[in-house]
Amino acid sequence: MKITTITISILLVLVSLSCEKKEAEPQAQDVHSEHPLPSQQSAPEPLRPAAPAAMVTGVVEEVLQANAYTYLKVKAGDKDMWIAVTKRETKVGETVSFAPGLEMPNFKSKDLQRTFQSVYFVNSIVGGGPTAPAAHEAPHRMKPTLEMQEVSVEPAEGGVTIGQLFSDRDSHADKTVLIRGQVTKVNRAIMAKNWVHIQDGTSDSGKFDLTITTQEQVNVGDVVTFEGKIVLNKDFGAGYAYDVLMEDARLKTE
Repeated sequence: MKITTITISILLVLVSLSCEKKEAEPQAQDVHSEHPLPSQQSAPEPLRPAAPAAMVTGVVEEVLQANAYTYLKVKAGDKDMWIAVTKRETKVGETVSFAPGLEMPNFKSKDLQRTFQSVYFVNSIVGGGPTAPAAHEAPHRMKPTLEMQEVSVEPAEGGVTIGQLFSDRDSHADKTVLIRGQVTKVNRAIMAKNWVHIQDGTSDSGKFDLTITTQEQVNVGDVVTFEGKIVLNKDFGAGYAYDVLMEDARLKTE
């Protein structure tokens, strides 16, 4: 009798456990349906390319006339900014629009004897007065005034001289070359690059200075060897045009 009672008790316990498991299963399924696994989630939309920079519109607060350029202090929203454009007649209070151009931080105007914390050189503006007649000073005055230095630097092994580069520029176009020279000028952090001028004592048809863009840090007076790609007829606007330019150059150790 005891055995029969024990057997019945065990069967009742097993039946009870089976019922509890069946009741729990639908709850687990509900949880999964409300919180799908990552593989069940919809994929994010692909990134879209950024829109081009919009035109800036502002009110002229100050006008400074130089020989070849007109400098305008413009109030655009809550931001004050200086821009420079080919010389023109513009008055305080006029509204102008322009596309952001080449930014020159800590720019010193020799004509105005003034250093601007930041100036944007723009190709043109909409609004304001007409463009003034061409001044006697060409826009290329904005490029650094260069003088041939009394330097004599031996060419790098397997490299070219500045004179050779300018005399045979077409054969070097879009090619990577090696060149050694002495640093004569450095403009740092313009368009996220350092702009280095070197000379080696050679020249061709009055061309004696090579401009190099790089992330490397060098100082005036250093004798350096750079390797980089040669590009021809590069025009950045605002008078910054180069017949021959070495881009994204790297220092080479010898």
